[in-house]
Amino acid sequence: MENKWFLSVIQEDFKAGKISTEKAMKLLEKLKIRCDGNHVKYIFKENDRQKSGKITIEEFRAIYRNFAYRKEIVEIFNTYSSRKIMSEENLSEFLKQEQYVEMSKTIASEIIKKYEPIEEVKNQHQMTIEGFIRYMSSNDCLLFKRDCTNVYQDMTHPLNDYFISSSHNTYLISGQLIGPSDLWGYASALVKGCRCLEIDCWDGSQNEPVVYHGHTLTSKILFKTVIQVINKYAFTALKFKILVKNKKIGTIEETIERMGSNKHGQIVECEEEEEEFEDDDEDSKDHSNTSFIKYNKEKDVDEKTSLIKHFVSYSRKKKTRKVKIALELSDLVIYTKAEKFKSFHHAQLYQKFNENNSIGEQHARKLSKQKAREFISHTNNFITRIYPKATRTDSSNFLPQEFWNVGCQMVALNFQTPGLPMDLHNGKFLDNGGCGYILKPEILRNPKLNYTPNEFKDYNPITLSIKLISGFQLPPTYRNDPLVLIEIYGIPDDQTKQQTHVVRKNAFTPRWNETFTFTIHAPEMALVRFVAENQATIGSNEFLGQYTLPLLCMDKGYRTIPLFSKTGDNLDPASLFVYVWFHE
Repeated sequence: MENKWFLSVIQEDFKAGKISTEKAMKLLEKLKIRCDGNHVKYIFKENDRQKSGKITIEEFRAIYRNFAYRKEIVEIFNTYSSRKIMSEENLSEFLKQEQYVEMSKTIASEIIKKYEPIEEVKNQHQMTIEGFIRYMSSNDCLLFKRDCTNVYQDMTHPLNDYFISSSHNTYLISGQLIGPSDLWGYASALVKGCRCLEIDCWDGSQNEPVVYHGHTLTSKILFKTVIQVINKYAFTALKFKILVKNKKIGTIEETIERMGSNKHGQIVECEEEEEEFEDDDEDSKDHSNTSFIKYNKEKDVDEKTSLIKHFVSYSRKKKTRKVKIALELSDLVIYTKAEKFKSFHHAQLYQKFNENNSIGEQHARKLSKQKAREFISHTNNFITRIYPKATRTDSSNFLPQEFWNVGCQMVALNFQTPGLPMDLHNGKFLDNGGCGYILKPEILRNPKLNYTPNEFKDYNPITLSIKLISGFQLPPTYRNDPLVLIEIYGIPDDQTKQQTHVVRKNAFTPRWNETFTFTIHAPEMALVRFVAENQATIGSNEFLGQYTLPLLCMDKGYRTIPLFSKTGDNLDPASLFVYVWFHE
């Protein structure tokens, strides 16, 4: 039956005789088989018996079976089918037993209608191997839960109850001292679901404000063009509201009293305590945040060495400076007033609900280790932003997990720099429909639970088991010796990693069939990262692809894991095939 259907689909394409590699690829696409061009060329060459660069219909059938009939999928089909046919009842049993699907009979019927390509089989409410392989390689069998692809969390909590996707110096697309500022930084961050942008605004020529990293050799872009880009891209994901975070003059009540009055051109002046840098261990200068705008006179800096000296060689001085703020801008600040962080005790006594803090990574790291419970209490009440230390002039990033562990809402990263920190960030914010807001778990919102990441009493531990079965069409390399790492990020007790053995000379269909078990004490804080690597004879292994997601967004059963490049590009059809289950 499958052969008859197969020939009916492809015969027309062989009327003129043999076909080329390009034609074979188009035919695989016609048959809805996702394939990588490099792997197609290799398999094509293996099956071209005459070495003529063209193949017969029978040779194409062999190529098709290589891509479509994966052994591990065929084995599952054979277990639940009878005489090469899977009935609706068989499929329902598979869904119930292996995929943990409720209402499996109704869903089985829908799956057959959607994926079975042979009409006469579909009409009998049955499924062939052709339908089953299409179902198993579809989005319905991805590791990431379908429910988590929508905004499903309660979005009516106070803002400080959410983790918020946040970028640092959003306008920079390279280093922090030298290099371009670019509107692309804003557009790309917003499209990725970033909800907290940074705008450093300075006086420019002809009274036209500009955006750049002050006192550096980074290039300048016009403030008005930044606002235009934000207006264009800000609402491709989420609500139609913008909060301005900045210094503010006076109280909210005074702002309300000024409503309707003409404030155009009015400048107000206030004094603030200024604390300059001291080594890497202290806060660096408070940076701007979502439309957090600073007006300063530009200072020209001639050499990179003087820049580094300015940013890295610090002497601590406390002094007072006068800051000028446009009253119109000040009155835009309501819920997110920038307030310098002094101490948890000071915040508890004096900080108001609408005042937010920015803390440098080194200072925040000390606080998270020495005063974790106070830190969590602070983030229960106030939005707290963590930003990279000033010595990260290459725009490198810190690992955000340690600050999420204490409830910091805005952990700002350099979005232009790929690597593990951005993988964790992108993976975390896949949740809740990728909207950029994730409701913090109860352990970070309920003070009665007395949660601290370093002294954690089991709140809701689970056992996670992952059977790493196989890979498919991994990016080909010179050696093709793939292995896979499974990494857990969360509270310190949960952080661990395990790896498979190496499969030699097979990036097309490597099989591992290894099971890994983890005990996760705080599953609501945990991220799981899968990393495919190519074993190197000298030096570190070669990165092939990765995928990161929250543990509680993982679906049980047989699942496909898509892989992404270092820069975040989807490497489809490269993937891993796993079986996942977990229980309390």
